[in-house]
Amino acid sequence: MSATPFDDAQDQDQDERTPRQHPPALHLIPVGLGDAPPERWLPAEVRALAGRLDRYIAENAKTARAFLKLMGTARPLQEITIHALSPDTKIEQIKQWLAPLRDGQDIGLVSEAGCPAVADPGAKVVAEAHRQGLAVRPWVGPSSLLLGLMASGLDGQRFAFHGYASVDPAERIRQLKGWEQHSAKQNQTQMLIETPYRNAAMFKALLGALRPDTRLCVAKSLTTDDEWVRTLTIAQWQRQPAPDLDRKPTLFLFLAH
Repeated sequence: MSATPFDDAQDQDQDERTPRQHPPALHLIPVGLGDAPPERWLPAEVRALAGRLDRYIAENAKTARAFLKLMGTARPLQEITIHALSPDTKIEQIKQWLAPLRDGQDIGLVSEAGCPAVADPGAKVVAEAHRQGLAVRPWVGPSSLLLGLMASGLDGQRFAFHGYASVDPAERIRQLKGWEQHSAKQNQTQMLIETPYRNAAMFKALLGALRPDTRLCVAKSLTTDDEWVRTLTIAQWQRQPAPDLDRKPTLFLFLAH
């Protein structure tokens, strides 16, 4: 008896219900941006995966353990291997850390906050995994860059992330003015961050360097109960009290005319 379209549809439905077996992979698992329940910012499937893995590469071993404690782990935390990654970590060391993938063991990669490998030394690990032909799987979770851009009302088609501006006041002003000129020329949103205890100084520098009609968005403590996002022109910001940004993770975005 030949198969009918109905039989084919049933077979397809069954295939979709059957979990697919994936090869061992480097799993890119986002970490929270602040103090908030994990179910608010990480899907249940990713939380379950994070709790099953017993080998990690992390930007900060201490915060990685705090993250895993929040996820709940299948084995005691002290039995989970966590390799501490820094911008100075040598490629030979990373190769050793990735070796278990060839033996069938999954590995997790986590940042100190947000998405690994985005403005993060984890990019070196991902690059080496690709050089070796290993599987890389990114998982859904919070990215302060995208969340801030979404909420800013600035141009979401063209944008650039600069990381940290110079700590030298004169050089910082020069950078900000240069980014503003590029923003006006390309209609491109400019994004940057600062060490939380220097947020107030960065905010003051932005108000002093940028033109009155440039729009500036300040996005602090995203995904937490203290989340606050506001976009105003520089002239409008100058007419009101400065926001309290002290020691709060903050993203700054601006767009010039």
